[in-house]
Amino acid sequence: MFYMDFHALVIYNLIYSLANFGVTDVGKFFDMDSPFMRVLNRVGDLMIMNFLMILCCIPVITAGAAFTAMHYVLLKIVRGEEGYLIKGFFKSFKQNFRQATTIWLLMLLVILVYVGDSLIFNYSGLTFPKPLVIAVVAVAVLLAMAAVYVFPLQARFENTVKNTLKNAMILAFVNLPKTLLMVGCYVLPLVIAYFSNYALLFVFLFGISAPAYAAAWIYSGIFKKLEPETEKVTDDMDFSLRIDEGNQEIDG
Repeated sequence: MFYMDFHALVIYNLIYSLANFGVTDVGKFFDMDSPFMRVLNRVGDLMIMNFLMILCCIPVITAGAAFTAMHYVLLKIVRGEEGYLIKGFFKSFKQNFRQATTIWLLMLLVILVYVGDSLIFNYSGLTFPKPLVIAVVAVAVLLAMAAVYVFPLQARFENTVKNTLKNAMILAFVNLPKTLLMVGCYVLPLVIAYFSNYALLFVFLFGISAPAYAAAWIYSGIFKKLEPETEKVTDDMDFSLRIDEGNQEIDG
């Protein structure tokens, strides 16, 4: 209901504005296949996805399954294979819940350790050797680079927790420029929110889904090198591929 009301409200306001400027032939402009309407539909999809992510991340423990489900849907959208957005989201959420939650809890543990380290470095009053501080920061950066691949891999491929984490690290290094670009996509909303309070609304509406959507455009090409050459695609298709530990095809 919200989805349809959002589109209807935007279309009404645009028609009114165009009429004021003397634009009367707006039929083609608002045709469902027009570039404008495709962009508008995509904006609505990202808003809904962002709302679902916020809702499903509130319990914290479910965040891993939520991120996996989001990437499952966004990759399909990027590749033009999208079906029912909400149905696809919760389908992946349910199917990947156990393993995605295990991965998320491991990542959460690492995050808490680094938060603790940061508090110690800044508020303990102790002086730590610069090489130690640099090493801790460097490891944190490396882990962040690998993290941008973890849930997309979980959403797209069938694998063990160990191999999913391992393959995420491999892909992060092999595709370093693209990895840095993906990290930048996720950091940008935080930078915008830090420098502008007025941008908080944008971050609330698109702060999770928009960076993930941009990242999906980047890692889609990377994943295609690991996928079978031909696949039959349906609306309810389950993607499945096992990446063995010795897979030599992960060469970016």
